[in-house]
Amino acid sequence: MVHGEAVGAIGPGLCVLVGVTHDDTPAHAKKTADKIWNLRIIDDDDGVMNRSVADTGHEVLVVSQFTLYADTSGGRRPSYVAAARPEHAEPLVAQVVDELRRLGATVATGRFRTEMQVSLVNDGPVTVMIEL
Repeated sequence: MVHGEAVGAIGPGLCVLVGVTHDDTPAHAKKTADKIWNLRIIDDDDGVMNRSVADTGHEVLVVSQFTLYADTSGGRRPSYVAAARPEHAEPLVAQVVDELRRLGATVATGRFRTEMQVSLVNDGPVTVMIEL
């Protein structure tokens, strides 16, 4: 939700929070999308995480999240120095979305540079951090 408006919603699938740092490139964005598409973290019929979005057709919600690069080592206020500026990050997040769609994923997104209220049901629970 952004200002009371639903801007992205999916059914069963992955909620992907994407953070971008200064040295990320279009090659990182493409590799990230490929990893999301093929990562085997969805249960098969035996309850084993053996299937991917590519295998299941599950949807993907991509939300830009600069706060993933928060550094809390120096005190009580996080530093976001490692997070890329919006003009660098926004095209790379868009490229992740575009590449997922090119691969065949149904993708919904949040809205860049806005405060969003993100709700999810974590069915698993499985939370995975991908760093390239």
